[in-house]
Amino acid sequence: MRTDICVGTLPAREHLPVGAAGGPVLDVVVPVYNEERDLEPCVRRLHDHLARTFPYGPYGFRITVADNASTDRTPEVAARLAREITGVRHVRLDQKGRGRALRTVWSASDAPVLAYMDVDLSTDLNALLPLVAPLISGHSDLAIGSRLSRTSRVVRGPKREFISRAYNLILKSSLAARFSDAQCGFKAIRRDVAERLLPMVEDTGWFFDTEMLVLAERAGLRIHEVPVDWVDDPDSTVHIVRTATDDLKGVWRVGRALAVGALPLDRLARPFGDDPRDRRLSGVPGGLARQLVGFCAIGALSTLFYLALYSLFRTGSGPQLANAAALLVSAVANTAANRRLTFGVRGRDRAMRHQAQGLVVFAIGLALTSGSLAALGAANGTPAHSTEVAVLVAANLAATVLRFLLFRAWVFPDRPTSLPDQKDTAR
Repeated sequence: MRTDICVGTLPAREHLPVGAAGGPVLDVVVPVYNEERDLEPCVRRLHDHLARTFPYGPYGFRITVADNASTDRTPEVAARLAREITGVRHVRLDQKGRGRALRTVWSASDAPVLAYMDVDLSTDLNALLPLVAPLISGHSDLAIGSRLSRTSRVVRGPKREFISRAYNLILKSSLAARFSDAQCGFKAIRRDVAERLLPMVEDTGWFFDTEMLVLAERAGLRIHEVPVDWVDDPDSTVHIVRTATDDLKGVWRVGRALAVGALPLDRLARPFGDDPRDRRLSGVPGGLARQLVGFCAIGALSTLFYLALYSLFRTGSGPQLANAAALLVSAVANTAANRRLTFGVRGRDRAMRHQAQGLVVFAIGLALTSGSLAALGAANGTPAHSTEVAVLVAANLAATVLRFLLFRAWVFPDRPTSLPDQKDTAR
């Protein structure tokens, strides 16, 4: 019986079996709403392309038409195509929403690779095989088509071009997204990844793609990008203003959740056992040095943050209160940054305990800095603001050294763990 490397994680990446039990390797979903005119030519063209070019034969794929509560003849057309064409099926939903349709079909599919594309087939189908090949081989977890790649050939108006680039710029600046095109209707995902990732995605509309990609990227999943040739559909029924508004609301919701640590990304972090970052390299020096460099960099930024807060608070309060408030806020941020970046602690496990211990360290720093201010006040009744700042910098340097030692030995002690490959070797 196979055992996963650790509880709650995905199994290690592996090449997907081809033709197992006669099931499809690829399930391509086409979400539609009131597309009675375009649906049949789309499905027939897509089926012909897959039958001719997909390397595992005409029975290695399935096309699923996901009808989003259409009110025209779309359900009738889809049902007829399912009867007439082998490998085509029809799923009817009673509510609208592209994200809802994809979640419903992907969650129920038995194919190891799940994909979707828009009914207008704006994307050149020759990009489909490069899209899914890295997922079949086990190289990647998700794959997306990109219209913003340098080698992509895109035909669309300046309005849509501006909106697309502006939206992706917003994602990069607000959510630190590194993928280039969130909304291209041409994506694929491994089913084992979808089983863990989809329950975390809340949106049921157009923002579904973006939320899925942001969570996947933050969790360390590998996203493969394929340059695509894309021709805009002038008859597209997408309401640009409403879609853009909903997307911005989604960006705010996801950004806020990431900021407060409300998303359980630790369920996906380090999802595969073959991640080289999970292997401890014995005999390699620099563990302490690396932590020290990271701590100093964060400490320098924290000091600047603290001084800015102190100067701000000092305009409306005395030096002791301003110092305590500034130190408290900066200490919480400092502990969170060091927890993740310096000492490599991920997920929400023991997060509150670490912050509580960090506040104890903060109290020691407060005693040092407040004592320094008290001593300065005793020596000079009304010191200049620049003198106060200089004394506080010196006191903070001393507190920083002590904070590092306490963080390393008490708050985030290095607990050796037995890795799976080491256990197997010992056996």
